[in-house]
Amino acid sequence: MVDAKPNRRERLRAEAAQEIKTIALKHMAENGTAAVSLRAIAREMGMTAGAIYSYYDTRDDLITALIADVYNSLVQALEEAIAGASGDPVEQVMAYGRAYRTWALANPQEFRLVYGDPAPDYQAPPCGPAADAEHRACTALTGVVVSAWPWAERLHGEGGYTWDDYSPEFVVMVRSAFADLHPAAIALAMRLWGRLHGLVSLEIYGHLRPQVQDPAKLFHEELVDLTRLLGLSVPVAALSD
Repeated sequence: MVDAKPNRRERLRAEAAQEIKTIALKHMAENGTAAVSLRAIAREMGMTAGAIYSYYDTRDDLITALIADVYNSLVQALEEAIAGASGDPVEQVMAYGRAYRTWALANPQEFRLVYGDPAPDYQAPPCGPAADAEHRACTALTGVVVSAWPWAERLHGEGGYTWDDYSPEFVVMVRSAFADLHPAAIALAMRLWGRLHGLVSLEIYGHLRPQVQDPAKLFHEELVDLTRLLGLSVPVAALSD
């Protein structure tokens, strides 16, 4: 069965909902996450306060929708990069890292929304589209470590980690995607993410440029080092890519 195309009313509503999110991101870029206000957005759109609440019941609902969009955008970039990297774990690490940095530099405000200071008094729902998208982001990186685990296990398999080292909800989520996952692989994935995220965050928040002429070169060297952390042999071509 072919899905029915949205009618004009549905298209206009979808366009208005997207405009609300676009303006919210602009307000955050100008004044931080505390600036998100449904009434302020309504004023800018020439909409009544009552009308905007027909799109989002609360400010938190709007922020949750934004977070879901951001994670989905990031995950799409990461998954596409990994899919294009063949099955070689070195290529997957390099592709994941480059995609993460490229996306962040292209979407700095979105990066700050999910990885910067949270909006004041924002209460994230425990489940729903935003949580699902965040889980996909975690799964993408865990998959990279899983592909390298035959090599990484020799270095990290005896790290003393058990599933009790992680929250029960997190364990259920990752093991539903990777049933045979070693608990030490999760710690390794977190270390990998921490190092990638650290350099990207410094760059996004403007803390690298005063000291570093070429942040891309520094990031590339970190990626090469991370492949070694995973116990992988780095091809000569990757060293100067």
